[in-house]
Amino acid sequence: MDATGSRWGVRIAALGILCAAPGVLLGQVTHGKKPQLPAPFATKSAGNPPEESKPPKGFLPTVPAGFKIDIFATDFNEPRWLTVGPNGKDIFLADTHGGKIYILRMPANGNGQGQKEEFLTGLDEPFGIAFHEDYMYVGDTDAVLRYKFDRVNSKKLGDAEKIMDLPRRGHSTRAVAFGADGKHLFVSVGSQSNIDIESDTRRAAITICDPDGKNARLYATGLRNPVGIAIEPETGVLYTSVNERDGLGDDLPPDYFTSVKDGGFYGWPYSYIGKNVDPRVNPQKPELVAKAIIPDVLLGAHRAPLQFAFYTGKQFPAKYAGGVFLCEHGSWNRSQRAGYQVVFIPFKNGVPSGDPEPFMTGLVPDPTKGNVNGRPVGVTVAPDGSLLVSDDGAQVVYRISAK
Repeated sequence: MDATGSRWGVRIAALGILCAAPGVLLGQVTHGKKPQLPAPFATKSAGNPPEESKPPKGFLPTVPAGFKIDIFATDFNEPRWLTVGPNGKDIFLADTHGGKIYILRMPANGNGQGQKEEFLTGLDEPFGIAFHEDYMYVGDTDAVLRYKFDRVNSKKLGDAEKIMDLPRRGHSTRAVAFGADGKHLFVSVGSQSNIDIESDTRRAAITICDPDGKNARLYATGLRNPVGIAIEPETGVLYTSVNERDGLGDDLPPDYFTSVKDGGFYGWPYSYIGKNVDPRVNPQKPELVAKAIIPDVLLGAHRAPLQFAFYTGKQFPAKYAGGVFLCEHGSWNRSQRAGYQVVFIPFKNGVPSGDPEPFMTGLVPDPTKGNVNGRPVGVTVAPDGSLLVSDDGAQVVYRISAK
C-alpha cells in the first residue's frame, strides 16, 4: 500500500527500504490487523500504461550488491510461468501467447545462456505447470490438461487428457499446484471483470479437486485474480498472489500475497482488505463482508503480483532462506507507476516475518510516462540455487546469481 501518514514515512526511513517510485511504498506485513487505508476516490483513477516494455539493447535490470544478473534465454513470444521438473534438472517455461511450453537446461559450465527446446505446442494460453506422479499438468485458459510423463528424461508419453473445463477468458491465467501430501490439485481462476458479481462461482476463486479432476469444490473465494499459487515447503500451507480491483484511486486497494484458508472468503467484489466495503458494488452482502479475511502481506496498489517462489536453494545468503521472491508485473491504473520489479518477502518458521523489499529493479525510467524496460512474470529457483525470472516485456528469462 502507499503512504498515507507520517507513521509510514518514519517506518520506511527507519528500515531503509527503497521506494519503487517517488511516494510509492512497497507494502507491509499485516499480522492479521486492519491496516490504515486511504478513502475511496481520494485520488482520481488514472490510466498510465507503458507505451512500450521492451528494453534497449544491452539493458540489464538492477540487483542488490553481491549479486549479478545475466540473460539466460531469449526469443520467446510471451515468457511467463517457470518451474523445475521432477528430475531436478530441466526447467519448464510457459510461453503463453505463443501457445507453447519450452524446456530450458542449464549450460554445462554454469555460465551463459541455457539450452532451449520446444516441449508442447498448440496450447491455448498455457500458464501454470505442475508435476504429480507420472503426469505433467498444464493450466490452459479454458481447461486443465495432463500428459503422461517420463519423470527422469522429461519426455511426454501421450496426448493431452482434459481433466477439467474452466471458464474461458476474462483474467485468463490458470495456475495449478499440488498440495503437500499430493492428494489434491489446486486451480486458480480470476474474475471476468473489475467488480461485477460473477455468475460462475469458479471465478475469483481457488478450486480443489482430486488429481484426476474429480470431486472438485471451491477451496477459497473472494480472490479477484489469484494469479500465483504455491505451497509453503515448511508448513504445507497454500499461498496466493492476488491482483485486486481498479478504479478506486492511485493507492487503493493494495494488491496482496497471503496464505489461503479452506473455506476462506477474501472480500471481492463486496469489500477489500478485510471489511472495507466497495461503494460501487450493488447489491451488497454484509454477511459475507463480516467474514472477509485480512491478507498476510500488502504489496501496494495496482502492482499486479504474478508468480512467486519460495527460496529453497543454497546459493544465496542466509537471509533469503525460506523467503519468497515475487514478480510484480506493474501498474496501469496509477498516475505514478508502481511494481515492474521482483520483491523479496522474508519468512521465519514458515510465515511472513518482514515487509517486502525490492530485489530486481530498474525497469521504470520515468514513473509518470513513456516506456518501461520490462515486466516480470515468472520466477523459480534453478537447480544450482540461482534465481530465474521471466519477463514478457523484454521477452527473455534472466538469471540472478550470487557473486
